[in-house]
Amino acid sequence: MEYREINTFLHIAQQQSFSKAAKQLGYSQAAVTIQIKQLEKELNVHLFDRIGKQISLTHQGQIFYNYAISIVKSMEEAKSAVSNVLDVSNLNGQLCLGTIESICASIFPELLAEYHHLYPNVSISIITDSPDVLLNRMNENAIDIVYILDRRIYDTRWHKTLESPERNIFVASPKHPLAQKDHELGLDEVLHFPFLLTEKNASYRYMLEQYLASIDHSIQPFLEIGNTEFIIQMLLKNMGISFLPEFTIQKELEQGQLKELKVRDFHMQTWRQIFYHKDKWVTREMQEFLKLAEKMDTKKQQNTR
Repeated sequence: MEYREINTFLHIAQQQSFSKAAKQLGYSQAAVTIQIKQLEKELNVHLFDRIGKQISLTHQGQIFYNYAISIVKSMEEAKSAVSNVLDVSNLNGQLCLGTIESICASIFPELLAEYHHLYPNVSISIITDSPDVLLNRMNENAIDIVYILDRRIYDTRWHKTLESPERNIFVASPKHPLAQKDHELGLDEVLHFPFLLTEKNASYRYMLEQYLASIDHSIQPFLEIGNTEFIIQMLLKNMGISFLPEFTIQKELEQGQLKELKVRDFHMQTWRQIFYHKDKWVTREMQEFLKLAEKMDTKKQQNTR
């Protein structure tokens, strides 16, 4: 049983495709097929069900998958332990990050610009989706690190390296009629106006709708879109009200381009969180990203005090 065969097996299981795994590994599809046949012959089991173009793990394949993850992790740890390359500026591996659109638009530009400046030879890919989808893909080892905004989440399968609270607020242009009031607003007063909202799978919108439902209220946006930057541009044109994490509009608030609408007896908080799977071998590329993300978050907290 060769390490190469085990690694190929893992790539096929994660991609659910022989051809995609071959492309990712730089092998021909025939070579990948031969490796899996050899592995199946040695183990004396079928690892994959092949029905048409669909690939899935058999029961024996799922059992072997868990051991294969552990084997590859141990091999990576061994290679790292005997490596004499200590200069992290020479990092040249890959890093796959999963995040939500609002973090990608507001936090990632500065974070990744600094990371690229420090480690220009690291190849970075970003996947944006809902927190549930991203965490599931992390469980499948398709994503290295997940950076999301959600309620507090805990799972024994994951390591959490960051948990930072964030306010979610109602916001509008200073020219909006509600922004010119000199008193705290009632919730009914705010809900009376047209709203621009993120898509329903955004955690902070879901929490808002759940809260409103609990008090027999609802909200009907005239526009919904997954692009936070587009919503901000619409707000700057005084095209309605939105409900957003404060960090996504911090610059506009500080510059007086947007204004928080303070609503009486209303407080809603989510948490920025970073995860990686506990069975994942933490590469040096991952280590340096996690250090930098924590460093920049600490700086952000100090600046807002």
